[in-house]
Amino acid sequence: MTARRTRPEFESGRFRGRSLLVLGVFAMAFVVLCARAVDLQILDNEFLTAEGEARHIRHAAISAHRGPIVDRNGEPLAVSTPVDSVWVNPREVSVAADRLPELARVLERDPQWLARRITSNTHREFVYLRRHMRPDQAARVAGLQLPGVYLQREYRRYYPAGEVSGHVLGFTNIDDQGQEGLELAFEHWLRGEPGSKRVLRDRFGRVIEDVELIRAARPGRDLRVSIDLRIQYLAYRELKAAVAQHRALSGSAVVLDVATGEVLAMVNQPSYNPNDRAQFAVDRYRNRAATDIFEPGSAFKPFVVAAALESGRYRADAWVDTSPGFIQVGQRRIEDRRNHGRINLTTLMAQSSNVGAARVAMDLEPVELWSVLDRFGVGRLTKAGFPGESAGLMHHHALWRPIGQATMAFGYGLSMTTLQLAQAYAILGADGISRGVSLVALDRPPAGERVLSIQTADAVMQMMEAVVSSSGTGQQAAVAGYTVAGKTGTARKANAGGYSDTRHLSLFGGVAPASNPRLAVVVVIDEPRAGAFYGGEVAAPAFSRIVSDALRLMAVPPDRLPEPARTPIIRAGVDP
Repeated sequence: MTARRTRPEFESGRFRGRSLLVLGVFAMAFVVLCARAVDLQILDNEFLTAEGEARHIRHAAISAHRGPIVDRNGEPLAVSTPVDSVWVNPREVSVAADRLPELARVLERDPQWLARRITSNTHREFVYLRRHMRPDQAARVAGLQLPGVYLQREYRRYYPAGEVSGHVLGFTNIDDQGQEGLELAFEHWLRGEPGSKRVLRDRFGRVIEDVELIRAARPGRDLRVSIDLRIQYLAYRELKAAVAQHRALSGSAVVLDVATGEVLAMVNQPSYNPNDRAQFAVDRYRNRAATDIFEPGSAFKPFVVAAALESGRYRADAWVDTSPGFIQVGQRRIEDRRNHGRINLTTLMAQSSNVGAARVAMDLEPVELWSVLDRFGVGRLTKAGFPGESAGLMHHHALWRPIGQATMAFGYGLSMTTLQLAQAYAILGADGISRGVSLVALDRPPAGERVLSIQTADAVMQMMEAVVSSSGTGQQAAVAGYTVAGKTGTARKANAGGYSDTRHLSLFGGVAPASNPRLAVVVVIDEPRAGAFYGGEVAAPAFSRIVSDALRLMAVPPDRLPEPARTPIIRAGVDP
C-alpha cells in the first residue's frame, strides 16, 4: 500500500526535473543568443555591416562628359549629350525570364536574340543590351521594373555641323574615345575622368540612396579650334559644287590665315556625317587635305622661281629663252604648248612655261634649290599635328639626276598634301616668314621664322598677280574688288609605266588680297571628267568664290590697286 502511494510522487518529481532542465537549456540558449546579439549589434558589428553592404551597397560610376569643341567664334562643333545604356546581370534577370519578350519590344530587339544574349552570359555579372538609347526608350525600360535590368548614364558625341566639319573633327567610338581627326589628336585634353560613389540599392537594383562620394567626376576641357565655321561652310559648299560640276573623283580645299598660320577651313569631297556611324568608311572619313599626297604640277613653279631669286643667279627682271618651245634633257623632251620665245620671269609664271621653269631650275646648284624648297616645308610634316598627316616626298639633293631637277621645276618628281601647299603659299604672302600651321585658335600671331627675304617674296607675289590678270592662265581666279596673287596647276597622274593622258589633277593656289595678304587658299580637284581639266578652268573658279565670300565675311576692305599698274608687267615679258 505504501509503495503504490510513493510511485506517483516519484513520477511527478521526475517530470519537474525534466521541465527545469529544459527551461534551463532554453534559458542558457536565450542568454547565449542575447549575448551574441549584443556582441554583433553593439560590440562587434563589422561582420553584419559588411554582409549587409555586400548585398545592398554598390560602387557606382559617375560619368564625366567629354569636353566640347568650338570654332574660333565659340560656335559648337562637337558636344556630348547625356544618354542611357541598358545592361543586365544575367543571373538576376533569369528569375523573370517570362517577361523577356516585354523587354525585347522596348529595346526593339528580337526576343530570341535577347534570350541568347542572356543565357550565354550567365557566368558574367554585366552584359550590355543596348547602348545610347533615346530618353523615351530608357524611361520605358525603367518602367518595366525587371530585376537585374539596369540603366547606366553615358554621353554620346553630337556634331551640329555634320559633314561640313566631319573631316577636321573626326569622331569618337561608342565609348566616347577619339578615333579620328581632332577628337583623336586632343584625346588627352577632351576626355573626362569618371568619378565613383557608394550607393544603396533595393532588391530590384534601384538606387534609393547615395551613401558616399568616393571620387568626383572631372569633365573634359573645352577645345577652341582655329576653324571659322562660316568659312568652313562656304569652302565646303564651293568644293562640293565644283566636284559635282566637273564629275571629279574627289577634291580638297584649305584656307589659311596668312598672319597666324591658323587653318580657317579644311574640307574634302566626298564627305561623311560623323553623326551617322553607317557612313564610317575609310575612303569617306579620310581627311584627304592632310593625308593624300600628289604631284603639284605647275602650282609648284612659284617656289622654284623663289629659289632662283634667293640664289642671286636671277633677278626679278631676268630673261629666259624658251625657244624653240622645247628642251631636251637626256631622253626626256620637255615642251610648252607654244613657243613663247624670250620671256621674263613674270611671263614665265603668267603663261606657265615648263621650258622656262626647267631652264631656271637647271641653272641652280641642286643644294641651292633643295635648301629653299626644304624651307618651304616640302617633304616635311606641318606643325598642325593632325593624325595621319603625310609628310610628302622630296629626295635629298645628293640623289637628284638632271631630268629630276628639270621636271621638279613644274611639279613632278615630288609630292605634297593640300595642307603643305597652302602653307607654302602662306609663306609667300607673309613676306617670307613661316609660322607653321595651327588647328588651335591662337590669341596672338606666333613669331615665325624667316625663310625668304622680303624682296624675294614680294617679287614672286607680283609675278603671281600677273597669273590672275587677263593675260594669265588663272584669270578665272580673279575676285571683284580685290587683287589676287596665285598660280594654276595641271598635273597628269601617274600610271603603270608613265603618266596618263586622260587622268589629271587640277589645282589653284593663291593669296588675297595681294596688297595686304590675309588668306592663303589652295583648291585641288582630282580627276575632273566633264571635259575641262586645266587648273585655270576647274580649280580657279572655286578658288575665286571661296576667297570672295571669305574676305567679305572677314570684313576685309577691298584693295583698289589700279589694273593698269599690273598689265605692263605682262607686256614687258615679250622680247622686242
